[in-house]
Amino acid sequence: MSEFNSQPAHVHLDAVGGLAGDMFVAALLDALPQLRQRVFADLAAAMPADCGQPTLSEGLSGGIAVRRFALVDDGVAAHAHYHEHEDAHGGHGHHHHDNPVHFPDIVRRIEGARLHPGTADQAIAILRRLAEAESSMHGVAIEAVHFHEIADWDSLMDIVAAGSIAAALAPCTWSVSELPRGDGLVRTRHGLLPVPAPATAAILRGFRWRDDGVGGERVTPTGAAIIAHLAGEQTALAVGGLLIATGSGAGTRELGGMPNILRALVFAQSGAAEQNDEVTVVSFDIDDMSGEEIGIAADRLRAADGVIDLTTAIRQGKKGRTMSDFRLLVKPAAFAEVCKLCFLETTTIGLRWRKERRVCLQRSQETLAVAGERLSRKRTQRPDGLSSLKVESDDIARFAGLAARRRMKQLGEDENNKP
Repeated sequence: MSEFNSQPAHVHLDAVGGLAGDMFVAALLDALPQLRQRVFADLAAAMPADCGQPTLSEGLSGGIAVRRFALVDDGVAAHAHYHEHEDAHGGHGHHHHDNPVHFPDIVRRIEGARLHPGTADQAIAILRRLAEAESSMHGVAIEAVHFHEIADWDSLMDIVAAGSIAAALAPCTWSVSELPRGDGLVRTRHGLLPVPAPATAAILRGFRWRDDGVGGERVTPTGAAIIAHLAGEQTALAVGGLLIATGSGAGTRELGGMPNILRALVFAQSGAAEQNDEVTVVSFDIDDMSGEEIGIAADRLRAADGVIDLTTAIRQGKKGRTMSDFRLLVKPAAFAEVCKLCFLETTTIGLRWRKERRVCLQRSQETLAVAGERLSRKRTQRPDGLSSLKVESDDIARFAGLAARRRMKQLGEDENNKP
């Protein structure tokens, strides 16, 4: 992403005081201020003009400098730390509709807004987590779920902002610490319910919790939906690499003995930036095609959408037959189309396939002038911080004579030549 000097590769969230939608947004906008213009533009497009003004303010929590994210009307914040439930912090106001709305209503509002690419998809995915939890709790279809809390403009604001952040950072990965369980009862529109609220508990099934002795609602349904969507599941992920930013988002409640914050740790891409990349390996053997036919087929398959790489090798088959072995690395989404193409371009009547995971180093493309010629080269970042360079073969091939090609290759891969 061009707006970042270093590509954020992973964000780890420390739920020190808890996890709510407004805390999430505040923490990330504190850590990555370059996201603020995008997020507030998306909010302006999605929110009604008369519902209040989204604001990001500075403050303190337990002596720690923090940001707070709120919907402000006439200078009064519409929600505090945990805004879904009325008495989580002793009671506070909301901006909400006169009548409850349904999941499809909110989806249409988000889809109808002119948002940055990816924001709508991410926000709707977060909403769906909430809708599915409510649907299960009340035994109704997801389309029939009445959204009271989400219908509040401040709650919708948090979801759209979180969706904008998630889209801007994709394909960044996410993790979260153990979550504070809290204690006691919370007053909701369904009456008094135990903490964590049933929707929160349903969304975060499989996540680890801790009891730090501090009561009250510590994780809200919106906060739960955001982290469940981003992290998928809580894993024992070893967070490491180059720390490039930190941020703290807070609510208004004061907790005894600790700051009431969610802390974001942002890590840059390391040498193994795509460590969770998955590919599909497709292979087959040919013993009844000429060398020219195999070359043409290989070129056409290699150029197909979704094919990452293709190699061929010679093997000895039954009855002493010479066989050409094809192996393709394919993006999973293109698997079906690539299989069809294999059957069309070759004589094979069967394919083998399997899924594999791979670790890829971060790579970037550069163009530079060498001896009056323009060359493209690939720079690969190594885990020790060093990089290696390789000039594109097609750029070298145009020079006549092996000595000239070797000379241009050496010049192009000289680290002293800057693009």
